[in-house]
Amino acid sequence: MRKGPLPILFVFVVVDLLGFSLILPLLPYYAKAFSASPLIIGLLGTSNALAQVLAAPLIGRFSDRFGRRPLLLLGTFAGFACFLMLGLAGSLTMIFASRIINGLLGGNQALAQAYITDVTDEKDRARNLGVLGAAFGVGFIIGPALGGFLSSFGNSVPAFAAAGLSLVNFLWIAVALPESLTAERRRAAAGGRQPPITARAMVAAMRRPRVGPLLTTIFVYSLAFGVFTATFALYALRQLGLSAQFTGYILAYVGVILVLVQALAVGPLTARFSEARIIVMALPIVGFTLLAWGFVPNVPLLLVVFAPMSAAAGILGTVINSALTKSVSRDEIGGTLGISTSLQSLTQVISPVLGGFLLGQLGAWSLGLLGALMMAGVTWFAWKQVLPSRNAPASSGWEAAGTEPTRTPE
Repeated sequence: MRKGPLPILFVFVVVDLLGFSLILPLLPYYAKAFSASPLIIGLLGTSNALAQVLAAPLIGRFSDRFGRRPLLLLGTFAGFACFLMLGLAGSLTMIFASRIINGLLGGNQALAQAYITDVTDEKDRARNLGVLGAAFGVGFIIGPALGGFLSSFGNSVPAFAAAGLSLVNFLWIAVALPESLTAERRRAAAGGRQPPITARAMVAAMRRPRVGPLLTTIFVYSLAFGVFTATFALYALRQLGLSAQFTGYILAYVGVILVLVQALAVGPLTARFSEARIIVMALPIVGFTLLAWGFVPNVPLLLVVFAPMSAAAGILGTVINSALTKSVSRDEIGGTLGISTSLQSLTQVISPVLGGFLLGQLGAWSLGLLGALMMAGVTWFAWKQVLPSRNAPASSGWEAAGTEPTRTPE
C-alpha cells in the first residue's frame, strides 16, 4: 500500500468520529429542552440510523462510480451543515432534520474502509483496516467525554464544536487526500450494469456464495452486540448502581481494549490464520462473554468479562469487513460495504427497543442469554457457511437481479 493515505485517513477518521460522538451526550438533553417526550427522544436517537439504512448502500455505490474523495467531501460538508443546524436549532423539527440529513449524506466510515481497500493489497488489508478501526475507537473514547465537558458551557456548544471539526475535516480531505480510484475503475463501475439498490438487489447480495454468509454473520453479530451497547448504561444503573461518570469510565476501558486489539493484534492474527477461521474462533468468545455479562454480580468481575469480549469484538469488526472486500470484484467494494453499513445501522434501530423491553420485563440475565443464543446460532452458521465459502469463487452473483456486472482486471 502507498504509505501516504493511511495516516491521512487515520486523522480524518479520528476527527470525524470525534465530531459525531461529541453530540451523543447532548441529544437527549437538547430535545428535552423542547419538551420532547421519552418516545420522541427515542425516535431522535434512531432517526440517524434509519437514514443510514436507506442511504449507505447508495453512497457506497456512488463512490464506486464517481470516486471515494467526492463522496467523502460531500459527507464531511453535510456534517458541517447539519451540526451547525443542530447548534442553531429552534425547534424539534430542526433537530430531526439535522440528524436525518446527516444520516442520508454521511457514510464516511464505509467510504474510509473502501478507500483503504482500494490502496491495499489483500495480504495487508486486515491489518490496515484494523488501524482504521483503532481510529474509530479513539474518536469514540474521547468524543463523549469531551462533549459532556463542553455541554457545561451550553447545550449548543458541542454541536458548534462538531461543526468546526467537520469543517476542518472537509479542508483536510480537499487538500491532503488524492482520489484512490483510477478513471478506468470508475468507468468500469459505471458501465458494469449493476442493479440499483433495491430490496431485490439486497436479497440477491445475501444469496451470493461468499458475500451472503458474511453479511448474515455481520447482521446477527451486530444485533447481539448492539443489544449490549444500547442497554449497558441502563443496566449499569439498575443492576450495579453505577453513576453516569463511572459508566463512562467502563465504556472507555472497553474502547481502549478495542483500539489496542485492532491496532496491534489483527495484523499478526491474519498473518497466521485465515480470516474465515478467525471469524469462527472469535464469535463464540463474544457469545460466552455476553452470557457471563448477564449474570455478573459486581464491577471487578464485569471488567474481567469485558476484556475478552472487547478483544473478540475488535477483531471481528475488522476481519469480517476485510473478508467481505475480498469476496467481490473491485468495482463492487463501495456498494458492498454500504450494504454492510446499512445492515449494521438497522441493528441500531432494533437493539434499543429489544434490549429495553427485555431489561424492563425480565432483567439483565435475559440480555446475556439472548446474546449468547444469537451468537451460538451464528457461530454454527459461520462454521457451516463462512468456512467452506472461503474457497468458493468470488462470483458476482447478480443473476438473481437479472444482470451481470463488468469486472475490472486485478
